[in-house]
Amino acid sequence: MSICNDPNNVSTSKTKELIQLHTVIMIEFIVYCLFMLAIGLLSSKRDMGHSDFLLGGKRLPGWALAFSERATGESAWLLLGYTGFVFATGLSGVWVAVGISLGIIFSWLFLAKRFLRDAEEYNVLTLPGYLAKRFGTHGKVIIWLSTVLILCFMMFYFGAQIAGAGKTLFTVFNISPMVGMIISIIIVIILSYTGGFVSVVWTDMIQSIMMLITLVVLPIIALYQIYTNDLSISHALSTSSPGMDSWTGGLTGFALGLLLFNNFAWFFGFLGGQPQLSARFMALKNKKEAKTGSTVAIIWTLLAYSGAFMIGITALTLYQDQSFADVETILPFMLMDLVPPWIAGLLLAGILAAIISTADSQLLVITSSISEDIIRNALGIKVTEKQLVKISRLTIIVAGIVGLIIALTSESLVYLVVSWAWAGVGCTLSPAIILAFTWKRYSGIGVTATIISGFVSTIIWISSPLEAIISSRFSTFFIAAFFGIVFSFLFPDKSNKSEEAKPIKPIER
Repeated sequence: MSICNDPNNVSTSKTKELIQLHTVIMIEFIVYCLFMLAIGLLSSKRDMGHSDFLLGGKRLPGWALAFSERATGESAWLLLGYTGFVFATGLSGVWVAVGISLGIIFSWLFLAKRFLRDAEEYNVLTLPGYLAKRFGTHGKVIIWLSTVLILCFMMFYFGAQIAGAGKTLFTVFNISPMVGMIISIIIVIILSYTGGFVSVVWTDMIQSIMMLITLVVLPIIALYQIYTNDLSISHALSTSSPGMDSWTGGLTGFALGLLLFNNFAWFFGFLGGQPQLSARFMALKNKKEAKTGSTVAIIWTLLAYSGAFMIGITALTLYQDQSFADVETILPFMLMDLVPPWIAGLLLAGILAAIISTADSQLLVITSSISEDIIRNALGIKVTEKQLVKISRLTIIVAGIVGLIIALTSESLVYLVVSWAWAGVGCTLSPAIILAFTWKRYSGIGVTATIISGFVSTIIWISSPLEAIISSRFSTFFIAAFFGIVFSFLFPDKSNKSEEAKPIKPIER
């Protein structure tokens, strides 16, 4: 009797293969994490002022900032959340990718250079700091409101990344999600604490490349498996849940309009309102670097989202008859099923890299909100550059622990938590940025109304049945914009004309 026909030998062989896979992945993951930590430690050896710690001193190349911005903008959301979303919804999930891709392209082509210019003109390091300086009369109120907004939603966004890391480690190594979250938060805190923005950008760049390789290679392997096993994507879609084989989800009329709006609505969060992304624009050195960054970011986006969509569709074809307790683990499951152990280890490291890259960037946003926006600008406390760096590092530790607690106690899906945070922060601050960039009559009270209405409407919307009808990502943007415009007409800035004629002189640091 041949070995392959002996059930005991087959079982033993599969067990050995599984042990080998986990061993290889574990070794590669440990080596990868050590490499990331080494970069952070090397970055920490040079002296850094507060501007270096938060924005890298505007010395980083545009292509590195583009890779960092893309890794920061996607993370667990793209690799776990979106692939699982397409697996569960079918072809209609493409409209999410369309909305996000157009938002990213728009932000790099039309907003990046403006952020670069205004960050230099107003001598600011953060998004709230820019709005406060731009509308100086109401600066204190604006900076408090925008900082509270960012802290409230960003902490949950950060917690979602840590929860995503726990899911991935559980799927790959069968490690308790709690242990996985603790391991992840330790790595994130060390990376952010040691080198600040510089170490985050360089590690992001490597992580962004790892993400892209995962998203491009895996669907190719999956398509090969479908072809060699004589499977059919169209047949799998048509025999799945109703509407899976339709680009419109099988809907018509008003229901179709809602589907398109809700999925496309991710677009509105990319219009300058995400502080962890706008920080990359503010860190650009010049227009030439902005152009380079735009090219890199757009190419990355088109490749990554095409790959993520195909992963969801091919997974539906390959695993149609299997049930998953959590569809957001479909990508790591595919890697372990389809790819040789040593390659799977590298690509799975890409998933964890994506999560870590967004988590450390969000941690820096939370840190800058406290050290730069609250302590330095809102409270006006006079501290030295070194003291601000120490405060930032202490904030990193405290915020990391709070984020871990949120991750451990939250049962929400990665997709939903990120969606709500996207509405609360991105779709509230985006209309403020767009109006500040394009409308001369936008006033300080208008900014205040934008932030308050966006914050309140998001909370009310996601807590009501309205969220199931129209996404808060759509409603928040237009509610915040509406109140910002109305209150700017009602309460115009008295100094508008003089400020337009003469740019505000940057405050010397």
